[in-house]
Amino acid sequence: MRSLCLILCLFITSTCIYAQDLEIKGHVLERATNYPVPYATVVLVDSTSDKPITGTTTNEEGIFNLQSDSQDVYLKISFIGFKTQTFKSLDFSSSELDLGTIYLEQDAQSLDEVLVRAEVSSTQFKLDRKVFNVGQDIASTGVSALEVLNNVPSVNVDIEGAVSLRGNSGVQILIDGKPSVLADESSNALGTITADMIERIEVITNPSAKYDAEGTAGILNIILKKEDKKGLNGSISLNTGIPDNHSVGVSLNRRTEKFNLFTQFGGGYRSLPRDNTSENTNFETGSSVISEGTEYRNETFFNLTLGTDYHINDLNVLTLSGNFAYEIEDQPSKTNFSSYDNSILDSQWYREETTDATNPKWQYELNYKKEFKNNEEHTLLFSALGSFFGKDQESEFTNITTFGDIVNVDQQTETEFQQADYTFKLDYTNPLSESITIETGVQYLINDVGNDYEVREFESGVWNVNPNLTNDFEYNQKVFGVYGTGAYEGERWGLKLGLRVEDTKLYTLLTNTNEENNQTYTDFFPTLHSSYKINDNFSVQAGYSKRIFRPRLWDLNPFFNIKNNYNIRVGNPNLQPEYTNSYEITGIFKIGKATLNSSVFYLYTTDVVERVSVFQDNVTLTTPVNVGTNGAVGFEINGKYAPLNWLSFNGDFNFNYFERKGEFETQSFDFTGERWNGRLTTKIGLPADFDLEITGQYESDYETVQSTSHGFGFADIGVRKKILKGKVVMNFAVKDVFETRLYESTILNENNYNNTTSERGRFYTLGFSYGFGRGEAMTYSGKR
Repeated sequence: MRSLCLILCLFITSTCIYAQDLEIKGHVLERATNYPVPYATVVLVDSTSDKPITGTTTNEEGIFNLQSDSQDVYLKISFIGFKTQTFKSLDFSSSELDLGTIYLEQDAQSLDEVLVRAEVSSTQFKLDRKVFNVGQDIASTGVSALEVLNNVPSVNVDIEGAVSLRGNSGVQILIDGKPSVLADESSNALGTITADMIERIEVITNPSAKYDAEGTAGILNIILKKEDKKGLNGSISLNTGIPDNHSVGVSLNRRTEKFNLFTQFGGGYRSLPRDNTSENTNFETGSSVISEGTEYRNETFFNLTLGTDYHINDLNVLTLSGNFAYEIEDQPSKTNFSSYDNSILDSQWYREETTDATNPKWQYELNYKKEFKNNEEHTLLFSALGSFFGKDQESEFTNITTFGDIVNVDQQTETEFQQADYTFKLDYTNPLSESITIETGVQYLINDVGNDYEVREFESGVWNVNPNLTNDFEYNQKVFGVYGTGAYEGERWGLKLGLRVEDTKLYTLLTNTNEENNQTYTDFFPTLHSSYKINDNFSVQAGYSKRIFRPRLWDLNPFFNIKNNYNIRVGNPNLQPEYTNSYEITGIFKIGKATLNSSVFYLYTTDVVERVSVFQDNVTLTTPVNVGTNGAVGFEINGKYAPLNWLSFNGDFNFNYFERKGEFETQSFDFTGERWNGRLTTKIGLPADFDLEITGQYESDYETVQSTSHGFGFADIGVRKKILKGKVVMNFAVKDVFETRLYESTILNENNYNNTTSERGRFYTLGFSYGFGRGEAMTYSGKR
């Protein structure tokens, strides 16, 4: 009996020892750099079934620790872009197994393979958007968010980091469906987001009722992975250029379990010279005035950005961000004038401008996002955004007569400008089932602007205020919007209906004449989107939306710009908004290593805002007015083709035929015309981590109600060199290589002739950037 009890005790003891938790730990480093590999995946796999039992990730120092209640297991350690390490024979002679230092090696071959695969197979259609699923198809090592965007159909990122959608740079970039300082177009912050942090990118070219009805080129929404918002990323950049374009910047992005902290600060100096020419001729009197000159906009600028995401828990995120910038402007210019009477020189003079200005501006934003347990797409998002821009400017214009009679008097101007904008939004999204989703929300927008403008003229040794050119203009606009959408999305077919209602209240006041303008109007903006997936390589999407263009301050303010007092632009306080009905059918084709998007669209616009010029005494006075309707039918095609790992082509072509109908002051503006543009970008991967990019673009002639804008073509070229596996990046670019980017407009009728040209010329830029953390250095951007 005692023997039986002894055997039973030994069995129970051995069973308890065997069943107790076994601890496994280790330290994961990158072999090439000896840096820790944070957030690598560590998995224990059952040796018999080859199925995962448990797992964890390494912390920010590359250390992991996990427990197992079984000894019949093996260990796998993996991270995107690295070769997987497998430990088949584990020694469980004690309850604690320390694997020590474990080195991971980069897997360059797999990186090349997934990059090619992602280029052609990761895009799918949704009802009102195209979705580019990044997932694990694109490696994180040495690839920034800008490079991921450049792989997305319809999107192009040039070698300086400027993002465009369908060739249009007026694109709004969102992070997780909301504005963010990380996506601010005036910063390089997207360079601190690496590809392994991105889950998907949504491309919205025809926004639904959820978004502002105000016209936009489109939206790019970058969705980040929850589990990869960790680590320290940063970059230091130095940039220079000819003409002057010098800056230094530092960006830091720190991600922890609870916080995502972002800051950017920097400063610089740049000048933007522009050559202008103009000719005004009056056929009735035979008189004409010709001008030519160069104007500069020299800027010294400083900026500071701070932002944080606080992850209250897995379902609630609070975001607070702010930006402050300060600019000091100096705008010297000199314009030469010649006056002719029946081709005989009558007088000559030149007009010099000295302008000084200071521009403080800041922005702050609060966002709260709540996800519900039943579905991560079930969300409530509140955002509050405020911004301020101020300008305190003084100018003096001196006229020096070199031949003939004195034509103009000296003038001074003084401007005090302040603009405050506030936006409040609440959005709710609820997927009722796998195929049905509803969205609803409200938005309130406030624009409050004041512009005090004074002109003084030097007469009889005294500066006197000219009341005809002086004004104090107040502009206040409030827009309240509410929307709702409902969507059904099956495996192949989907439909989304939406309606947005916006109530607008606009008030303007010209204080020196007490001229008021009150406008109140309510508009309905329906939207309709549908998509059909024919097969894995071909899908079709159709959409309809109604959009609005509301006149801005400078469209409404009846102030006179006297920079060139023979070509004057003045606002129109009675200007009405224009409305556009947009219809579009789009198809996406995937053929081997190529993706091709093509669209047919029709735009019908009412109360079209056009700039109409009036001639008097050789002075061209241009003002915006509402003139009739415009119907445009067009075709657009854009595609990407990467025949080789080191070679890719990205092209866009847009053609539209339009029919204008309208009348202004008894003059008919009925006419038809066409307009097209094309762009081709070639990217070549050279040996030694050099990249070459060549872009050619052409804009055709096109007509407006009075003028002809002349076509032009231009070419840009850039070279990028990566050093230390992308930790250091150097860029050199030449903009407008052949100096052919010339903006020219001509107005010709039986009584008058006006021709104006404007040219920036050739620009050279050189950028150096050093990045640390998980990603590469920021791609250099010439923007501030």
